[in-house]
Amino acid sequence: MMQESAIWQFSLGAVHALAWGAPLLLALYVFARYVQLRSLVVGTLVVTLALVMLGAYVRLADAGLGCPDWPGCYGKLSPLHAEAHIEAAEAAAPAGPVSLPKAWKEMLHRYLASLVGVMILAIAFQALRTRWRGGHVEAKDAAGLPLALVALVIIQGLFGKWTVTLLLKPAIVTLHLLGGMALVALLAWLSARQLQLNGAPPSSLIRIRPWAFAGLLMLAVQIALGGWVSTNYAALACVDFPTCHGRWMPDMDFEQGFHVLRELGMTADGEALSNDALNAIHWAHRVGALATVALVGIAGLVTLRNASLRRLGAAVLMLLLAQAMLGIANVLASLPLAVAVAHNGVAALLLCLMVMLNFAVNSPVTFRR
Repeated sequence: MMQESAIWQFSLGAVHALAWGAPLLLALYVFARYVQLRSLVVGTLVVTLALVMLGAYVRLADAGLGCPDWPGCYGKLSPLHAEAHIEAAEAAAPAGPVSLPKAWKEMLHRYLASLVGVMILAIAFQALRTRWRGGHVEAKDAAGLPLALVALVIIQGLFGKWTVTLLLKPAIVTLHLLGGMALVALLAWLSARQLQLNGAPPSSLIRIRPWAFAGLLMLAVQIALGGWVSTNYAALACVDFPTCHGRWMPDMDFEQGFHVLRELGMTADGEALSNDALNAIHWAHRVGALATVALVGIAGLVTLRNASLRRLGAAVLMLLLAQAMLGIANVLASLPLAVAVAHNGVAALLLCLMVMLNFAVNSPVTFRR
């Protein structure tokens, strides 16, 4: 019964739910009625990128359980309304996950996530409205991706809820992180479609396509590995670089490290997760980084040779270099919060550019400069 309650919990009362929902309904009306679709799509991508970085900040600041219920904070609209409950929880466990600053961080993340959800609903509404009114041929076929975004943002909201109510299970937290990245990817593709112009002929793009696809696929795998590192707190399992504990191949336990269905910091048998398991998680991410640098780097270099996409190729290479340097800095500087958040943010930006590159090389278009 407790598990069922955790899964289906909704902690807001009617008054607080109305206070939360009314501004969102107003925003939905404004976005759907008065904001141009192109501006709305690009704006939603920008806000979603900010949400990904804020989510990383909440996780890395250990504020994920700052409000231990969902979607409110102790059933209230904000930590201001729940201040007495928060102070009591902090007094009972001063080193615990609940404090007023942590609660505000968590709730700001939830507010921004709500805004992203409303913006995606407005995108879908505009796409459907254009289709119902019988717009041009492309518009009639353009509702599928916005509807997929609506479905994904609903699923993402559920994973955000279960991240809290199921107490930061690594599998749930990782899926929540990947859901956010999937939103970025779909919004990047939709943005590329909205910003298209007549451009490069398809014959000049053939050589880029396999490298762009391989780079995107490897980047997605690496983001998943990075999420698993973060949700298992394995970023400092190896505190030296390029070796791990002074060895190229440290002692590792892949079976326990990559066992998905378990509690945070525990094995599937309920014992404490060993250092060897954390080494395996961290080491796999480093190996993935090498493969990502190779494949994404080649994709960027090949793109540089295409006059229409040269700036996009250069941007991919610059972000790839920045991401590698941030990853190394995280290890050598013992995971500074700002650097760790930037590492998450640059990963999302790199994913965005790689999705746009794949759109460009599979469509006879280029982008506004």
